[in-house]
Amino acid sequence: MKQGNIKIVCQNKKVRYDYQILEVFEAGMVLLGTEVKSLRQGRANLKDSYARIKDGELFLMHAHISPYTHAYYDNHEPERVRKLLAHKREIKRLQGKTQEKGLTLVPLKIYFKDGKAKVELALVRGKRIYDKRESLKRKTEQRELEKAIKDRR
Repeated sequence: MKQGNIKIVCQNKKVRYDYQILEVFEAGMVLLGTEVKSLRQGRANLKDSYARIKDGELFLMHAHISPYTHAYYDNHEPERVRKLLAHKREIKRLQGKTQEKGLTLVPLKIYFKDGKAKVELALVRGKRIYDKRESLKRKTEQRELEKAIKDRR
């Protein structure tokens, strides 16, 4: 299978620090024309956004897509609820998993794949404070190790 042409619009980098990622999957987005134009300009923010399942459908909540600058009167609401497109069996499986204690759906990034807007969602579990310290410590040790190897050369 051929890898499509991917252009990343925005990423939620804080997710990897705050959450333990269990599973990642892709979903399409139902957008208005001005939202697509604004995304092409790279004007989006995923901070504090999440996905929720209502009545067997998947929705993206609190994702900020800035209003399109050249639109006159027919602009979109920046933080409106956006429907996500996924297979029914995938949604049912995710619904079962999110009902488990402590699991949430969080968007990792928004991107264009073959001209279509997609969102990468992750099934996550929140990290405790000591987990965050541990991952920060591991990251620092890895950086120092790479620096030592580089200095030896």
